[in-house]
Amino acid sequence: MINDSVKIGSGVFQRFWKKHFRKGSFLRNLSIVMSGTAIAQLIGFALMPVISRLFSPTDFGVFGSYNSVLGVITAIVTLQYTQAIMLPRGKIEALNLFFAACISVAAITVLCLLTGIVAPDIIRNLIKVEAWWFVPLLAISALAFGLHQTLQAWCVRIKAFAETSRAQIVQSLASVSIWLMSGLLQAGAVGLILGSVVSQFIASLKLWNVFKKDLDQAGYFFHWHNVKATSLEYRDFPLYSAPQNLMNALSQGLPVLLLGHFYGIAIAGAYAFGMKILHLPTNFILRPLRQVLFQKASEVDNLGQDIQPLFVKSTCGLMLLAALPTIIIFVWAPRFFPWIFGKEWLTAGIYVRWLILWIFISFSNVPAVLFARILRQQRNLFFFECLILSSRTIILVAGGIYWDALRTIIAFSILGFLLNLTLILWIWVLVCRRTVIKADNGI
Repeated sequence: MINDSVKIGSGVFQRFWKKHFRKGSFLRNLSIVMSGTAIAQLIGFALMPVISRLFSPTDFGVFGSYNSVLGVITAIVTLQYTQAIMLPRGKIEALNLFFAACISVAAITVLCLLTGIVAPDIIRNLIKVEAWWFVPLLAISALAFGLHQTLQAWCVRIKAFAETSRAQIVQSLASVSIWLMSGLLQAGAVGLILGSVVSQFIASLKLWNVFKKDLDQAGYFFHWHNVKATSLEYRDFPLYSAPQNLMNALSQGLPVLLLGHFYGIAIAGAYAFGMKILHLPTNFILRPLRQVLFQKASEVDNLGQDIQPLFVKSTCGLMLLAALPTIIIFVWAPRFFPWIFGKEWLTAGIYVRWLILWIFISFSNVPAVLFARILRQQRNLFFFECLILSSRTIILVAGGIYWDALRTIIAFSILGFLLNLTLILWIWVLVCRRTVIKADNGI
């Protein structure tokens, strides 16, 4: 009897494995990317208690301000053609979009350099530094991030998830190694910045080998006319998706810049450090999910199938996954932050208690953002991001004038929760409506 039960259980497991973890399946691809992300995030998280003691809140404040400015640039550095790479059925058309993204990266990098030459004081005042070399470093960072985004988008399209997984591990090892060396040398914020930039270049080199091999196999030849024609066909991405992404980057970077302006760079550093700690575990899920879910949803949509079940399952699954950690962090963050990272980070733990409300719902809205692109809602997303940016600016400025830092962060987090919940419900309505239209048309 026992042997029969073992055989039955083994057969069930084998059928389940063949069905859900076959080569190229959604769960198999997700598990491949998540394994690399898990190792990368564990490396970073395990060493954060050491890194937090090598750098001060002021260092993280400068690093956070730098990333806020860089985030605005990288939001439009590819003009969002990287998002369009996934959509064409043919490889040649996708390669045209790849090179359109590369041209955009080169052009915006040069524009960033020229801006730094003409008006360097504006950038230095935003970052809260005096050193001139932060300006050209910003352009180099934009180039590194832009190339990495473009190469990663191509690898996701061709389902080279094992390669993207290995690239994440290499990137994490490189950045943490540079941070540790820089901290021991007391390099300050510049060490944090260099670790981020250099690791992006190193990861891009690994992804370039994958793209070069695929490019040679396709027998593709670059023709400006073809790239221009394809770029115009997908012009809704630079016209609406890129500005929408820019608005999102501005609203994400505003807290660090405005908290630094109203309350000082150390408060901004506590906020930036807290957000970095929150993003380490969430990125473990979201980085691979963005890659695999977008590829899967695009594939399902191209086959003419209903995308509603995938949207509902992924959104509800993320909410359930994040519920318990959210409760634990809300209750215990002010206690474990000083114990794990050092007593100077108590303020960051207090901020994290309230920021987790916003992070919970933004963690769950990833399917909504991805499905909105498939539904070609770039224009409406742009206007929605304008609403988000304006409302967040009002909260932060009003808080800076009338409230203390904690009250401002609480109001900011609650606002983020409500806006992200609205986005999820809106996209859900659109997905349901599309399902009904397809059913009425017999598709």
